[in-house]
Amino acid sequence: MTTAVVTGAARGMGRDCVEMLRDVADEIVVVDLHAPDIAGTTGISCDVSSFDDVARLAAEVGKLGPLRALVHAAGISPTMADPRRVFEVDLVGTKHLLDVFEPLVTAGTAAVCFSSSAAYQVAPFVDPAMDVMLDDPTASDFLDRITEVVTDSGFAYSLAKRGVIRAVGRAAVGWGARGGRVNSVAPGLIDTPMGRQEFEQQPIMQTMLERTPLHRLGQPFEVSALVGFLISDSASFISGIDVLVDGGMTQGMADG
Repeated sequence: MTTAVVTGAARGMGRDCVEMLRDVADEIVVVDLHAPDIAGTTGISCDVSSFDDVARLAAEVGKLGPLRALVHAAGISPTMADPRRVFEVDLVGTKHLLDVFEPLVTAGTAAVCFSSSAAYQVAPFVDPAMDVMLDDPTASDFLDRITEVVTDSGFAYSLAKRGVIRAVGRAAVGWGARGGRVNSVAPGLIDTPMGRQEFEQQPIMQTMLERTPLHRLGQPFEVSALVGFLISDSASFISGIDVLVDGGMTQGMADG
């Protein structure tokens, strides 16, 4: 029996990914801060920022059968927390999952992590020293050092997601040695509860929508469809990349 894992499975894009995976694996483990109750799945609670929690999750998954897929959609947005917590959940949590699940990887295992289009918008403002810091998020002093220079949650979110993209690229090497693949997807403006909260509190979101060439919000299924492709055997030679799914918003903002 094969197993698939979805973090951030309780709602939004993660919840859509659960449905997408039903035909991919025999057992689906759904993960959130509080164990989701979704028919036909096994719910487990996990704070991805905690190494011990992630290790416990991996141990439980390891008992169920070969790991076919890992979809890491868990994360928090700028209006939900201070910069330290944003880095803890969005970047440190991703690194924990990629590292702890690597021993479970076998031929055909595929993972997709969620980055963000925000990672592209912040790129012009990042110097090499910052990237060096982002590349080692599990260092004991990382959170102290990064929050000395990053005091805005929006900037922290963008940097954390940039770190996710870089972490995925590096993880593709270790996972590939075991026959597995790792990619990430970078959603733009998607119609989810988290997205709506950002719209209510950040005026820039309306500007971003106006500069999106397709002139609308994306829907969760449009992201989960991409995740499904990257997990599938049709993408068997794709690893270590990030794919934007933003209706052209990143280019629209650059041209604006």
